[in-house]
Amino acid sequence: MVDDTAHVPVLLDRVLALLTPALADRPAVVVDATLGLGGHAEALLAAHPRLTLVGLDRDPDALARSRARLAPYAARTHLVHAVYDRMPDVLAELGFTGVDGALFDLGVSSMQLDLPERGFAYAQDAPLDMRMDQSGGRTADDVVNTYPVAELARVLREYGEERFALRIAQAIDRERRVAPLRSTAQLAELVRTAIPAATRRHGGHPAKRTFQALRIEVNGELDAVRGAVPAAIDALGVGGRIVVLAYHSLEDRIVKQAFAARATDTTPPDLPVPLPGQGPQLRLLTRGAEQAGDAEIAANPRASSVRLRAAERIRKSA
Repeated sequence: MVDDTAHVPVLLDRVLALLTPALADRPAVVVDATLGLGGHAEALLAAHPRLTLVGLDRDPDALARSRARLAPYAARTHLVHAVYDRMPDVLAELGFTGVDGALFDLGVSSMQLDLPERGFAYAQDAPLDMRMDQSGGRTADDVVNTYPVAELARVLREYGEERFALRIAQAIDRERRVAPLRSTAQLAELVRTAIPAATRRHGGHPAKRTFQALRIEVNGELDAVRGAVPAAIDALGVGGRIVVLAYHSLEDRIVKQAFAARATDTTPPDLPVPLPGQGPQLRLLTRGAEQAGDAEIAANPRASSVRLRAAERIRKSA
């Protein structure tokens, strides 16, 4: 069992500080697009008594746990089973024309990692699942056992930034020709043996990048981020703020580009003065991506890879 109350939200104090100017002392609306176990949401609701929170999660189990955790605030919450790229539809269905704050805590949740049967962790043996929403869709088993070698190598290379993607894909193919791969332990060991011995001694577990790549492919994570972050910016009113916590360079790059596109004056460079309606829509609130400090990482190792970016809406679209 996962102890939800022991869940430590990453960069909680910083998230609260960044969102507070947009939420304090008024009837504000914030969307937590990746509700998870509800740690950030609980802190936001406790800090702002007039706040209404819309919480989204694709994982029904996480949603149920958050509903129990946030029960004291039930009158001020709307919790919805949805992937975060459905945010515009969810907000419209709830009757919200805009929001004052948006929060994304991307990637796999603590609960999903801590439940061996979900198949996210290479350190524990489990079926090759990796779905954030187990109610349907392809599994890691499907990807590993049915993708052609070239396509499997592409997934490992692009989503795991794995140098030995082709070697691993070919090793998987040799193994599955004998019998399908069914378990995380079997896959982790196969990856370990496929990678050169000298490389295994550095950079953590050899299967880390492969498991990341499979998880991203199974859940369509990067496509969801590409759609959801611009949609969240569009939903913000002037003065509204967005905070995004990413845990690997692929997610962070998408967020960085989405923020930069809206923080730039789009006046053609050959014109002497800015055009009305072409100025920046966002003001960046962080200098680059912020990381967790040593003390937080020591207390919560999952904060070690976090990259936080935040911005404020300063102008509506033309």
